[in-house]
Amino acid sequence: MNSLEPRVRKSLVGHGLVVILLGMFTGFPYALVVTGAMAGAERAWRMAHLEGVLNGLMLVAIGAAGDSIALSERQARWLEWSLIVTAYGNWLGATLGAAAGERGLAPEGPLANFAVYVLFMAAVAAVLVGLSLAALGAFRRLR
Repeated sequence: MNSLEPRVRKSLVGHGLVVILLGMFTGFPYALVVTGAMAGAERAWRMAHLEGVLNGLMLVAIGAAGDSIALSERQARWLEWSLIVTAYGNWLGATLGAAAGERGLAPEGPLANFAVYVLFMAAVAAVLVGLSLAALGAFRRLR
């Protein structure tokens, strides 16, 4: 077991920075709602903004910590793609939910609500895989 290969680390950092940027752009409608220039749920837009920033930071942090994570090549691929799905899925689900006024708490209509639900559930499953692999690799490195 080696450290995460440089390509995986760079991919995580690159995608993380893109998701942070998307979160920053999502801050514009949040600001418009806070100032009253646009109608919408402040909580939903705040969540969309923070989903981008925080999920992106998670990818950057895990990519930067790649020397401390020992995984097989296959496990590293699963780590990479599960975290990418997590970050984009959470940001897109929260942004779509804020724009459509849906929360995605149950798999039911309207279509926007169902889409938000599916994006969040995919992100939940993916983050459990990704963070489990990252933790496994970190503890392996301790030995």
